[in-house]
Amino acid sequence: MALSEHEEALLQQMEEALYAEDPRFASRIEKTKSRGLGRGRVVVGVVAGVAGLALVVFSAMSSNIWLGAGGFAIMVAGIVYAITPSKTKLAAVNSDGTTKPRQGKVKASAPKQGTFMERLEERWEKRRRDQW
Repeated sequence: MALSEHEEALLQQMEEALYAEDPRFASRIEKTKSRGLGRGRVVVGVVAGVAGLALVVFSAMSSNIWLGAGGFAIMVAGIVYAITPSKTKLAAVNSDGTTKPRQGKVKASAPKQGTFMERLEERWEKRRRDQW
């Protein structure tokens, strides 16, 4: 179902507000959307799953329990490999939404002040102040 012009404009405003408020989060969402599972991973996983299933069937015919257990393990591992996304690192993002160039080694930054919850509460209060 297509969106009306008003709904499209509203959606565009919401997207622009998201990029303006938190460009780093917005770029991570954008990369996650485009990344997907990857066709190669799915093909390899399905092939491993089918091979494992073939081993299970063959072991049932030959009464070899260990071969069946191995085939079952290969089948499960192939399916898990096919459905899990690859773990590529996301690029760092500048405040304007552009990506930062990758550097050799990332140095540990100085510890931030306050606990996680205190920083979270400060950010929440800052957003509430900025809205009103």
